[in-house]
Amino acid sequence: MPRYWLFKSEPDVYSYDTLAGLPEATDHWEGVRNYQARNLLRDEILPGDQVLFYHSNSKPPHAAGIAEVVRPGYPDHTAWDPKARYYDAKSDPENPRWYMVDIRAVRKLERPVSLAEIKANPALSEMKLVQRGNRLSVFEITRAEFEEVLRMARASA
Repeated sequence: MPRYWLFKSEPDVYSYDTLAGLPEATDHWEGVRNYQARNLLRDEILPGDQVLFYHSNSKPPHAAGIAEVVRPGYPDHTAWDPKARYYDAKSDPENPRWYMVDIRAVRKLERPVSLAEIKANPALSEMKLVQRGNRLSVFEITRAEFEEVLRMARASA
């Protein structure tokens, strides 16, 4: 059974449209520099898992599309490149500190589903996205939460 995840990205850094526009609509999800999220990428997130691609720090923040994990966690090589945006001098190829997965765009939502709409939906009141203090860029959501956001995107499209 696939698991369900929410991946956050600032759209001016990396948007759903950027992913969808790549060859085979596939790319690695790099630059996660939080140990809890790293552990999920390294140990939990697997091919076939479904991803709700979320645009944070946008006006308004919103769910933008669906992606699928196509490669399990592997070392994030950008950590070793001094010219890379996510370089980490303490990371070492012999003992990688950071990990990433590859994802493929499946489809853009019929319409964006805003954070305000998600917060207003009682069916999503327990979703980690709306919980105080949850600032992770990668976290698990339930299948029901995933499907409810998709339903909301279709409802007014």
